[in-house]
Amino acid sequence: MNAHYDLIIIGAGSGNSILTPEFDDMSVAIIEENKFGGTCMNVGCIPTKMFVKAADLAFDALNAERLGLDIEYKAADWPAMVKRIFHNRIDLIAAGGEEYRRGNGSPNVTVYDQHATFVGEKTIKTGQGGEEAIITADTIVVAAGARAVIPEWAQDVPHHTSDDIMRLERQPESLTIVGGGFIAMEFAHIFNSLGTTVRVVNRTPLLRTLDATITDRFGDIAADTYETHLGRTVDTAESDGNSVTLTLDDGTTVTSEALLVATGRRPNGDRLNAQEAGIDLREDGRILVDEFGRTTADGVWALGDVSSPYQLKHVANAETRAVRHNLLHPDDLVPMPHEHVPFAVFTHPQIATVGLTEDQARDAGFDVTVKVQNYGDVAYGWALEDTTGICKLVADRTTGKLLGAHYMGPEASTLIQQMITVMAFDLDLRDVPRSQYWIHPALPEVTENAILGLDLEFRGPQ
Repeated sequence: MNAHYDLIIIGAGSGNSILTPEFDDMSVAIIEENKFGGTCMNVGCIPTKMFVKAADLAFDALNAERLGLDIEYKAADWPAMVKRIFHNRIDLIAAGGEEYRRGNGSPNVTVYDQHATFVGEKTIKTGQGGEEAIITADTIVVAAGARAVIPEWAQDVPHHTSDDIMRLERQPESLTIVGGGFIAMEFAHIFNSLGTTVRVVNRTPLLRTLDATITDRFGDIAADTYETHLGRTVDTAESDGNSVTLTLDDGTTVTSEALLVATGRRPNGDRLNAQEAGIDLREDGRILVDEFGRTTADGVWALGDVSSPYQLKHVANAETRAVRHNLLHPDDLVPMPHEHVPFAVFTHPQIATVGLTEDQARDAGFDVTVKVQNYGDVAYGWALEDTTGICKLVADRTTGKLLGAHYMGPEASTLIQQMITVMAFDLDLRDVPRSQYWIHPALPEVTENAILGLDLEFRGPQ
């Protein structure tokens, strides 16, 4: 089977969103060897947060005594959760997306469901329904995502990754998690709060890329919550059929019923035979793109985890909008939107951050002022009986510009949005506190007090 198209899209995650009505008069091929919706829909952002919501409720019940409540958390109905999250929602949406592209809703689109590899310039080997195909196009968009990294020591023992851990038939009694990043800490919270004994092994401090204040304080909380083995690497792993035992570099052994490997995700650029199309890769496997999303091959673009410096769905979506514009308006290119990129970690406590850390701001030469504001110092923090939540703002003393915002505590991912707006619109923090109302006694007062606590240079009459 051979065919030529106006546009080929590799990957039906964010890549599937390229197609707006402006493309209706083009012949399009979408290549997706897995489920439509990509990582976020099927194994990432959305299902994990649905589990996190349940975990948060369980955590609150287990810790309700501080509020004078006697609430008992008994157990999770794990199969019912899997059914609710996947069978009743996620899988239906993924299947619906594919059906739409294959059916009458997208008459100009052909779907291929076999792995894509480049075999020449703008030429791809793939297939559908078991039949091999060689297809070409005037323009190609690569949105092939990333995959879980599996260390060599884990390859000969039963293990899980974020791709399958949420679809277990039953909840394990104990779980060893190797890794200390966002994925590891979200699953640590999910399983621990739902009643699984969680053990964490990591070679560095947990969430080490965050602002040092957040990293340090979260590390203390995690040490009191999980069995942690930090500063350690895994030498060997073995299984007896009922459990997996890791032997660490200090001779310590860690045994749990199940093992979750969360040691990072590698871009899929190295699985595409990209060099045959003249597409260069970076050392970490990402496809090399310029500021507009163009690869080193003429007419080939890339977006999302396969090329982006940010493995975040909201960044992939923004890159999709930029690449779509650039495809439709080649004489008016817009750059990839990589300014003021925020992210959140839906662990416990919840964490959200945008901009520079304190160390980064000082290293960059700014006249730095910092304020760490406790949740517990405002009225709603009293209602929560919160003792660990903080808002840390990093600003330039001379200009009043916000350089970074870092939250750890309830609703961190919501509270930070106001600071994202401050950065996006380049607002002066000397104006922000008194140019608007702050609802009392609501949690955003944490942000208000943090801004007022910054040592900003007096500006004088304007």
